[in-house]
Amino acid sequence: MGRFKVFLLLFLLMAFLAAAANGEEARLLRYPSIMGDKVAFVYAGDIWTVSAKGGQARRVTSFPEGLEIFPKISPDGKWIAFSGE
Repeated sequence: MGRFKVFLLLFLLMAFLAAAANGEEARLLRYPSIMGDKVAFVYAGDIWTVSAKGGQARRVTSFPEGLEIFPKISPDGKWIAFSGE
């Protein structure tokens, strides 16, 4: 569990530094879920995924109303379960 916390802290730090380098405000990424090389998280009420190695994040959900929260990646990495309004 200690490695997970260190990885999560490094991921959030990299996101903050990338935003600062672009002159943007830091954004709050919430409820991260990590499985293998995939990270799922919530930003602006939608679920996003990105490689654990970094790169461009991809929005998975984009419902016009409500929020999607608490993403969990399946052990095989093929599915993402989440709660939504």
